[in-house]
Amino acid sequence: MPRPRPDDPADLSRPERIKGRGAASNPVGRFETVTRTVEDDGWYREEQGRPRPATEVREIRARSIVTHNESPDVPFTQSINPILGCEHGCVYCYARPSHAYLNLSPGLDFETRLFAKVNASERLRAELARPGYVCSPINLGSNTDPYQPAERRYRIARQVIEVLAECRHPLTIITKNALVERDLDLLAPMARDRLVQVFVSVTSLDNHLSSALEPRASAPHRRIEAIANLNAAGVPCGVMVAPIIPAVTDMWIERILEQAVAAGACSAGYTVLRLPWELKQLFRDWLDLHAPERAEHVMSLLRQMRGGRDNDPRFSHRMRGEGVFADLLRQRFAVACRKAGLDRGRERPLATDLFRPPRPDSPQGSLF
Repeated sequence: MPRPRPDDPADLSRPERIKGRGAASNPVGRFETVTRTVEDDGWYREEQGRPRPATEVREIRARSIVTHNESPDVPFTQSINPILGCEHGCVYCYARPSHAYLNLSPGLDFETRLFAKVNASERLRAELARPGYVCSPINLGSNTDPYQPAERRYRIARQVIEVLAECRHPLTIITKNALVERDLDLLAPMARDRLVQVFVSVTSLDNHLSSALEPRASAPHRRIEAIANLNAAGVPCGVMVAPIIPAVTDMWIERILEQAVAAGACSAGYTVLRLPWELKQLFRDWLDLHAPERAEHVMSLLRQMRGGRDNDPRFSHRMRGEGVFADLLRQRFAVACRKAGLDRGRERPLATDLFRPPRPDSPQGSLF
């Protein structure tokens, strides 16, 4: 895949705030053998401003669509990611380093160079029809958001839900986008049979902060509205306060839970920011640009929760952290849930006994 030339200002390898984008640079992925540097040849002037990279979506045909995982700290074993990369541009996204496997940057490439799996529903039918398939809930949104802006055009998530609804297959959804409301006509009937649960992720209630952290996700108030609209339609919807970033978003925990419960949220969860691979430097760049006065303090708190390192990938520690500050967050979250009335175990397991494999295509149609 062609990459910008080192002397091209579109290369954006130096951190600089770009309106509408979360990453501030496009660093080389960890698997690449070629590095790039930017040199000013006199033609480009800082006062002109950096160009805003446009979003490119390439259509691809996936060989398989259901991803299986055995992670003990992830509450599902199957997931589907309709699009590789995510235009929401959340600077903290733990999925960014996965773009390196495509020989692309976890920085701006991750949010501007997307790959849409246009045959997702076709592959899903084939995989669900395999002999011996064991039904367990499939998650949409484990790596990238199924309702990112490109979904409006490609409707891949909707096509996947249509297949799951037809097969009466349980589904969970995690999203930061109110676009999920579009599919209420599919989700509401599934909810009546305990086949779906949705989680809307809310990191803060500050529009200005959200526009810098997650520039193309729905605004915080729209996510709260989505929680209300889903629950009003009978679709159980909880809130994920994720990720919590110490000294950046942690002050919003209690208010997010209060507003989510007022909107009908039936459950709540949280994770603490983790910084795998290239994400470490991308997040440091973001701090230097958006919160320079707190940058060292934020990183110090993160290291305290990660055993002195920027990241701790151990299964039992990576989601919540350890140490005094991590314990404080855990206690605050538990107290806030109790005060909001979320400690009553209102969640019900999704039904798996209703599953019926898709019928194979037949030249006789549906007569036999």
